[in-house]
This record gives sequence, structure tokens and C-alpha cells, in this order.
Amino acid sequence: MPDTLAKKSDEELVEIYQSSSNREVLGELFKRHTLLCFAVCNKYLKNEDASHDAVMHIFEQLFTLLKKHQISNFRSWLHSVCRNHCLMILRKPQLFSSLTENEEDSETNFMENQLVLHLKEAEENLEYKLQELENALSGLNQKQQQCLQLFYLEQLSYEEVSKKTGLTINEVKSALQNGKRNLKNSLAEKGISYLLIWMIWIQQSA
Repeated sequence: MPDTLAKKSDEELVEIYQSSSNREVLGELFKRHTLLCFAVCNKYLKNEDASHDAVMHIFEQLFTLLKKHQISNFRSWLHSVCRNHCLMILRKPQLFSSLTENEEDSETNFMENQLVLHLKEAEENLEYKLQELENALSGLNQKQQQCLQLFYLEQLSYEEVSKKTGLTINEVKSALQNGKRNLKNSLAEKGISYLLIWMIWIQQSA
């Protein structure tokens, strides 16, 4: 199934999701557009951690947003969703920061340049970062390793992971949450962005 999805266009994937609610479809869209979303969010929020969190929130919202909209150009639509999400965050007093005067100029070119920079950096340091991620994974306890593998790489549901591991669904969710947090903390000590390298690893390992 993942191989078949990889050959579909974004718009075909949206149609499949709207008719089937298959979360593997969103996983494919997430892998394709994580860097794009990060670039847009970082443009507005100017904070890497806040941008990472925004990307995760945006893709969580897609589960419902994609059911509500007719989308002819997914990339353009997603760009608008990211922009609006960030502007909403910036309206909150505790997160507000002023946009520079020239930020609105040539927004598309800026976004594309940011994306190229992130891709170039990922390519230059990919082998090192992936090795550090695998080292961090090996440092997790067995439950966390197994749940991360089954949920993200084999794309099983919580219920399916529960049956395979013998853990309760709450234990599965806890193992996933704690595993991701431990990975993020371990990689942060190495100065590595957890979200970007995690998604690249999933894409290459799937």
C-alpha cells in the first residue's frame, strides 16, 4: 500500500483520504510536505521549536480539514493553512512577534529558498544525523522501540500495535509519547532537529 500511495499525486491522495479516511494517506502527505510546512512556519514564527510544534498541530488538523474542503491544489492550499495557523499563533499576546516589513514581499520565493536550504542541510549531514537517531533509538527501552517501529514504520493502528505487543492501548500511547520525547531530548543534546530527521528516517525506512 505505501508503495502504491507514493506513486499518487497529492490531489489523488486527498481524494483517497476523503473517501476512505485511510491514515496511511496522511502519512504519505506528511512525508512529502513536512519540510515545506516547517519552512513556512519558521518564516512567520522565527523560532525552530515553535515551528516544529506548529507543523505537528497542522498535520493533526488535516484529519478533519481534508474532510471539509474541496482541494484542487494541495500544495497551495497547505501553504495557506500553515500561514493562517501561524498568524493565529502570533495574535496570541504571549507568542506575538512583529513581522518585518519585507516579509510579505515575494513570499513564495522566500518559502522555496528556505525549503532548498533545509534540503541541502539535510543532505550534507544526513548520514551523521540518521546514525545519531539510530543510536538514540537503540537507547530506548524495548516497549518504546517496538511501539515506534510498529506504529510509524509498519503504520499499524493503536489497536493493532496493542495486539502485537500485548500492551494496552493506553500503554501503547504512553510508550509512543515517551519514546518520541526521549528521542527529541537525546537528539537535542547533539544539536539535531528531531522532527526533520525523524520524518526523513521514517521515509527512508518505510
